[in-house]
Amino acid sequence: MTEKTPTSPRSGQKALKEVLGPIQGHILLARVLAVIASVLAIAPYVAFLELARLAAEGADRDRMMTVGMWLISAFCLRLLIYFIGLTITHFGDIKLGFVLRQRMINRLASAPLGWFTDTNSGRFRKSLHDDIAQIHQLVAHAPVDMTIAVVQPVVTLVFAFFVDYRLGLLAISAIIVYALTMMVQLRGMGDKTMEMDHRLGDVSATMLEFARGITVVKAFGVTGQAHGAYRRATKDFSVFYRGWCGPLLRLSAIGEAIVAVPLLLAINIGVGTLMVQAGWVSFAEVLTTTLIALTLPACITTFATAGWSYQLAGAAAHRIVTLLHTEQLPAATAPHLPSTYDVRFDDVSFSYRSDDTSDTAIDHVSFALPEGTVTALIGPSGSGKSTCACLLARFFDPTSGAVTIGGVDVASLSAEQLYRTVSFVLQNPKLIRASLHDNIALGRPDATRADVEAAAKAARIHDDILALPDGYDSVYGEEIFLSGGQAQRVAIARALLIDAPVLVLDEATAYADPENEALIQQALSTLARGRTVLVIGHRPEAIRGVDQVVVLESGRLVASGTPAEVAAVNPYYAALAG
Repeated sequence: MTEKTPTSPRSGQKALKEVLGPIQGHILLARVLAVIASVLAIAPYVAFLELARLAAEGADRDRMMTVGMWLISAFCLRLLIYFIGLTITHFGDIKLGFVLRQRMINRLASAPLGWFTDTNSGRFRKSLHDDIAQIHQLVAHAPVDMTIAVVQPVVTLVFAFFVDYRLGLLAISAIIVYALTMMVQLRGMGDKTMEMDHRLGDVSATMLEFARGITVVKAFGVTGQAHGAYRRATKDFSVFYRGWCGPLLRLSAIGEAIVAVPLLLAINIGVGTLMVQAGWVSFAEVLTTTLIALTLPACITTFATAGWSYQLAGAAAHRIVTLLHTEQLPAATAPHLPSTYDVRFDDVSFSYRSDDTSDTAIDHVSFALPEGTVTALIGPSGSGKSTCACLLARFFDPTSGAVTIGGVDVASLSAEQLYRTVSFVLQNPKLIRASLHDNIALGRPDATRADVEAAAKAARIHDDILALPDGYDSVYGEEIFLSGGQAQRVAIARALLIDAPVLVLDEATAYADPENEALIQQALSTLARGRTVLVIGHRPEAIRGVDQVVVLESGRLVASGTPAEVAAVNPYYAALAG
């Protein structure tokens, strides 16, 4: 499943609105405090003018100290309010991260297991960690900083015009030109940001693909050819980025030159001096409005930077919302577990793309697995074998028809009910970063060490585990790693411990070496004893001794019956059985 990003800034902003819903109160309160802090920003300028007036009048020291104390109090109050606002937004950020992660986990707990096989774990990690981190700047800083960047210039300019409208016009003159250059720079920024995000995704994907296949690529001496896709992706990104940023850098340089401190000082002090000589204003008033003019570019830059953060956060929010809208399996309705364990596929059809009925993986398939028997499901690659196994384990729900166990539709069973009834051993066993004891006891956390060891012995993995330095307490993925065959036998031990009456084996020995394959086959024979078993395989060893055979081709049932009956009518099985 490919990762999606917003196709337009509007979709990103819509996603942001949904994502930020739980902390709108935090954001609103922080903005109110930021407005108060912005109003208090005029305190230094008011105090400066008042001190200049008192000095000109020859006022006593006490009056000047009073103004100074008032200034310090206003400054400290502004800092306090500012930091309270940031504290509120940071607590909001912590709350949002917790809420989003909780919602993701809860949502994915009800997602079809097939979603996890189709979706790269990196995508889930990106949303769970990287995308939430991407929103941090927007939540923890932008509400306060952007509000101040908007309100403070307005408040200080109003004060500048209050001092003298001509000085106010002088203070704002250079800023208008700078603001225009910033507007030109930001034009189309949303679309360009989305395109950059998409192109960076292409670079990451091709780099990951190359890294994964490096062993095979180097072995066959085609490094340059395989590296071509990555080079093309990086070249395309480089051309795009240079074409976008080159003109912006030149424009940015012009804008920065316009609001450079020496130039602003020269303009405001120079023109202001002429006004003083004309008797229109005092020099203290010129200095006050000049100081105001010097603060305006930083506010505009802060606003522009926050705008960029909004665009990046919009893309991240869209990915988070996509994950939060992951399809969920319908809620369970069965009041109890099946009392018998025969399995039936009743006119089952399924398409991996619900919007494309022409792309049907299995088409009106019906067959039965009598209780306590072993059924081999075979067919060419792409015939629908693994899809049937996925439907029985409820990785997905059928598009039409039903899969039942003991007459109970598996779609009506809760996850807990289903996986107490059905266990499965797949081609690629999944072990978690935990002790081998915990890996085996994953389906039965309350199992004793004796239960775990008994399952491991039956799965022919007990001796291998005891040979490890910490035995069953060895942590997989940190202290030790296992071969594919060993990991498969750990998975079989896990299935044995669950002791489910229905078992799905999906080519469980496909990648095992001969020694491991023999051990796995012994373990599987123990596991299958007394259970209703569906075996998927395309090698004679995997299906030897089964009770019945079902043959699929292109998603359709073409033969079923005992091995002898199917061998007589189906060339594919006859050739496979030898």
